[in-house]
Amino acid sequence: MSLINRLSIRLQNHPKRVVFPEGSDPRIMQAARQFATRGLGVPILLGDRSRIKIHAARLDIKLDGMRIIEPERSEEMEVFATKFQGLRRFKGLDEEDVHEYLSNNNYFATMMLATANADAIVSGATSIASSALRPLFQIIPTQSGVKTASSMLILEKEESTLGIDGALFLADCGVIPEPDAEQLADIAITTAGLAHHLTNQPPMVAMLSFSTKHAKGKNASVMKVKAATRLARDKANEYDMPARIDGELQVDAALDPFIAEQKDTEGSVAGKANVLVFPDLNSGNIASKLAQIVSGARSYGQIITGMAKPAAEISRGASAHDIFGTTVIVAAQAVDRAFLYPVD
Repeated sequence: MSLINRLSIRLQNHPKRVVFPEGSDPRIMQAARQFATRGLGVPILLGDRSRIKIHAARLDIKLDGMRIIEPERSEEMEVFATKFQGLRRFKGLDEEDVHEYLSNNNYFATMMLATANADAIVSGATSIASSALRPLFQIIPTQSGVKTASSMLILEKEESTLGIDGALFLADCGVIPEPDAEQLADIAITTAGLAHHLTNQPPMVAMLSFSTKHAKGKNASVMKVKAATRLARDKANEYDMPARIDGELQVDAALDPFIAEQKDTEGSVAGKANVLVFPDLNSGNIASKLAQIVSGARSYGQIITGMAKPAAEISRGASAHDIFGTTVIVAAQAVDRAFLYPVD
């Protein structure tokens, strides 16, 4: 059974409210319809009500079980405006400027998330990444003990021998161009934590590089990965996280037991990794997109990690199926793991 189906079954007992800033996009509407039909929660579509209804009629999508909100006409606008002005970053803005910000669906949706009027947010279907991410980073704080917000992409294939029942967790593929060692350690820990939350399986984290442990020399990138590995292990021990972390590892030695053996790579992660942490955004973004196209794997995300609230910034090329899967993931993220995976 796929990760999305497993989470969907569990989410039916803990339905959540997910807000979509681009509520009139046909793919969003199709994903929202599936989310509501399966009883996973309430999709909240932001946008022009008449336009959403026209698109729904053309696509033969019933809007039962969904909320439609027009930010500029919303009763929450004034409440959000007051809270918005209370945020340190936006202190001193006049009413006109605040209204302009909150008339932007991404800012309005993020305020819904910040004020517990929604449990999760999925944005980015029609906007560039910076437009979707900026409100989140400006308004939503990072998790306690975490300084770095980053992103995670989930690739899933039917071949269950790879990752956790076929699911691989990749980071950071969308946010930080050149993470330093401490940021890379935060990325490893937050990604491992979310992988554990979603699967209830121990994360096996590979800190990736172009070399596998035995390389000599003082290459800056390799040294950074080595330092990040030590920091991530310390953090995992501090948080009592059931994660195994090793590096530096080449990706083939991280995933393939035979190659790990041939390269004489020892350790508990080699050949069994289910969380892949890339040394920089270049390698992460290129590798993840190449894997999607070449392998035909399903992809979900980017899931924003390290933040106090569940959020995702999807690709403008995402399909309705990809968006539905991403929605299930952030909704499940909003459920306490003790309830998501209760002890029998």
